Amino acid sequence: MVAEAEVVCQQSVPVLDVQYFAKGNEIEDVVNISPRRLNQIRVSDSVPADLSTCQVDIKSAEKIPDVSFERAILQFVPSIRSGSFADIGPRRYMEDEHIRIDDLSTQLGSLFKFPKPSAFYGVFDGHGGPEAAAYIRKNAIRLFFEDVNFPQTYEHEVDNIFLEEVENSLRKAFLLADLALADDHSVNSSSGTTAITAFIFGRQLLVANAGDCRAVLCRKGEAIDMSQDHRPVYPSERRRVEELGGYIDDGYLNGVLSVSRALGDWDMKNPIGAPSPLIAEPEFQQVVLTEDDEFLIIGCDGIWDVMSSQHAVSLVRRGLRRHDDPEQCARDLVMEALRRNTFDNLTVIVVCFSTLDNQELSPPRQRRQRCCSLSAEALCSLRNLLDSSANH
Repeated sequence: MVAEAEVVCQQSVPVLDVQYFAKGNEIEDVVNISPRRLNQIRVSDSVPADLSTCQVDIKSAEKIPDVSFERAILQFVPSIRSGSFADIGPRRYMEDEHIRIDDLSTQLGSLFKFPKPSAFYGVFDGHGGPEAAAYIRKNAIRLFFEDVNFPQTYEHEVDNIFLEEVENSLRKAFLLADLALADDHSVNSSSGTTAITAFIFGRQLLVANAGDCRAVLCRKGEAIDMSQDHRPVYPSERRRVEELGGYIDDGYLNGVLSVSRALGDWDMKNPIGAPSPLIAEPEFQQVVLTEDDEFLIIGCDGIWDVMSSQHAVSLVRRGLRRHDDPEQCARDLVMEALRRNTFDNLTVIVVCFSTLDNQELSPPRQRRQRCCSLSAEALCSLRNLLDSSANH
């Protein structure tokens, strides 16, 4: 873990993508969670039902007539490709981690059967040291798929039952990962991480978030937030925190933490099994992708502290039309945040759902012709000048 932390603390970290996972040695290095701990994993009773699961984006669905929407769903199949970029920014240490898997079925092998395409992405924004975020990235496949009996399906069988099982599995995975951080002695009790994950199964996009990282969908150039930032000052989070005995001081949970949901941070949480103002339970948003959906941006709060969701979408959209390179777009977003004087580490993933050929290209810019009028005297002088030139 120490060696990995040294790698990500370089001044500029271009790519931290996980391509392959060795299952043998990796799992042996991890402290197993006892059945007693697994039974203690439960959904927080204090989280309102309407906040723990957000369904389809209503605003965007209203803009598409039912007939054309259904036709687009039946015809559209996402073509997944992605790029990422990370940078230490003005901080002394790099505490961000991320994972990027464009072909989840190939990655997991015969263990799971998912519809095509299937993909998995995650951004983990650490604080209080890099240990918590590095642990989650290193053990992501075990935590999110193997230890929670992630549901399996076959092509064309993604339905509401499957999606509900996926949400339940992911909720357990977040809470299980939180407990794993408490048990692992290599992770300091003051180290924690926010976590946002995005899954694609066929046409379904599902985002699970705990913390202030953000996922933003571009639909025909319009930014649609696919997650809610979990800040202590937000009314729903403030109400939950205060009901559980916590307090907000100058925007910080108990005067210490700028987020109200995170994995780890066990020096701020109550003993395992007792309700705590700081929780690891994620919130969900899901949407059916259509041909209007162009790409997804997943970024840590260092991006969103200095730019709006719409500004980020517009920047990436222009970049894709210029060079069609999602990795260059991720880098451009990081550079834009640095130009705007962000004060945090920076990590961005850009996931494209179609090739440039399938997108509506901007019409070519026409040359503007400038017209001017001449007086009769000037026109006469011009004719004399032309006649004189012709005679010579």
